[in-house]
This record gives sequence, C-alpha cells and structure tokens, in this order.
Amino acid sequence: MLPTPVSFATRRPFRRNGGTLHTRQRTIDVLRTRARVTNLAVLLLGSFACLSFIFNLSYYFSSPGGLHAVHPSSILSTIRRDRGLGNLDHLVIVPGHSIWHGMNAQSRLDEQEWVLEPYQKGTGRVEAFYQHIARGAEIARTDEHALLVFSGGQTRASSTMTEAESYLRLALNANLFGNFAASTPFPRATTENYALDSFQNLLFSVARFHEYTGRYPSKITVVGYEMKRARFTDLHRAAIRWPEKAFHYIGIDPSAETDTLAHQGERHNGYIPYSKDLYGCHTDLLSKRRSRNPFARFHSYFTSSPELTEIFEYCPSESTMLFQGPLPWT
Repeated sequence: MLPTPVSFATRRPFRRNGGTLHTRQRTIDVLRTRARVTNLAVLLLGSFACLSFIFNLSYYFSSPGGLHAVHPSSILSTIRRDRGLGNLDHLVIVPGHSIWHGMNAQSRLDEQEWVLEPYQKGTGRVEAFYQHIARGAEIARTDEHALLVFSGGQTRASSTMTEAESYLRLALNANLFGNFAASTPFPRATTENYALDSFQNLLFSVARFHEYTGRYPSKITVVGYEMKRARFTDLHRAAIRWPEKAFHYIGIDPSAETDTLAHQGERHNGYIPYSKDLYGCHTDLLSKRRSRNPFARFHSYFTSSPELTEIFEYCPSESTMLFQGPLPWT
C-alpha cells in the first residue's frame, strides 16, 4: 500500500483555515450592516439626547441661579461699596408721585416747580410729597442701620428726570440729611429709578437695597399716603410674601383733600384693581405701566438680584394666585 501523498495531507488544513477566514469576514459584514433595529435604536437615542439637552437648557435659563447667577466682572469692577453698608438691614421706601424740577428748596410748595397731573393740582399734594421726603430722611438720619430709597421712574414724557432723582435732589437741596450739602451725597440714601407703580415701588426697592448694599433687608418701612396704607399692607406686602411683623407703614395725606374723597378715589383706582390683579400685569394695570414708560426704560435687577428673577416674571393667568416660588426672606 502506497503512503498518502504529502500534498493531500496539507489540503485539509488549508481548506479549514480558508473557511475560518471566510466566517470571520461574514461576521464583520453582519456587524457592519445597518439593520432596521439598529437604525431605530440610534434614532431613539438621538431623540432622547435632544430632549435632555432642551430640558436642561430650559432649566438653566429659567432658574434664578442659572443665566443670571454670575455677575459680570465688567460691572462689578466699577462698584466700590462702603464697608459700613454691610450693617444696613432697614429699608425705608418713599414712593414717588411727581417730579420736582425746581432749583431752590424754599419754593418747593410752588406747583409750577413740579410736573403734576391735573388731579394733583390745588389739593395740597405738593406739600404731602415734601412731607413724605422729610419723614423718610428723618428715619434714615436717626437710624444708622437704615437705607432710604426714593423710588419712581422716568414716568413723564415732559421730563427726562426720574421721580426718585428729583426727590433725592430736593432732600439734599433742603438739607434734610443734616450737614450733607447738595453736592455731597448722603451715603444712606439712594434712588430706585425704574418703578412704574406702587407694587414695583415695593419690589424694586427691595432689589435696589440688595444692589446697593449686597444684602437683603430684614425690615421695611414705607412712607406714603395714608389712603394707600391698605394697598401696601394688605396687597403688595402679601404679594411678595414679606413678613407682616417686619413691615411698617407711615401714612401722610394731603391736608387739602377730604378723607372721604381721597379714600374713595384710592379704593376705585388702586385697591380694587390690585385686589383683582395682585402683580399688576394684566389689562388696566399693565396699560398704566406702559403709559408711564415713555422712554422705554427697563431695570437692571435681573443681574444684580438674580434671586428675584422668578417673581419679576411672575404673571399668573389666575391673577389673584399668590407667588409660591423661592424668595430670600422666606
């Protein structure tokens, strides 16, 4: 019997190795094939990633600690706060009602020195304005922990000055802060130059206190009309959820107006509208804000007081629904 040829013995391993290479190639081709299931999985994963990105982006821009959490260094580099401001905790607010454009405080009761609405003339309101200013200055002068904020924007088309700036200018001109001359600023008095109504007088002054001192107040005193007491204490204070025990109101009404007429007008034009629209962002109250903003101004407090972003933007469809978001004082 003849021996098996050597060439025959090597064929089987050769065929076996060749089959293995072929199988590996087929496996790689299958893995590389984009099957329908693989395409669906990729589509689902991509959709999930997009939704996740959109959700996170929305949360970032809408949250108080998101976009506005970092104060731009270009702004902070221009601010130098007195160290003594860190001890202030009492916010004293004097809401503006007009603009004084006079030059001499001695003629402060002359109605020609003021930008007045028709209903403000001949009623002793100018005297009340000055009494508000003087009472606020007295509190700031005697309480070393108080910051006086005159609040009121550029509300009259006939004047480029804000209500707040004119009040502070009159206070300095009348020497209501003692030894501080008109050319020397009293360190514990400032202006809030953007408020367009009484609700914004309160909320924006809190923001301005933080912007000016770097902290939020622990108590608030408002000096204004007695007839507006209920509007501030019952509605505005409640709308920002400020503690009742830390809120004080001082009321001074015009001497020439009767209590009955003044309170009727306030109830019809102020208290009732705000009781139906707590944040003043619907219909009639919103229209009033627009009419009082002839120079298209808007405030800086989104940047300087980012913790208040949500309540700045709060405008519920149910206009009496109380804001329930986070606030620094709650």
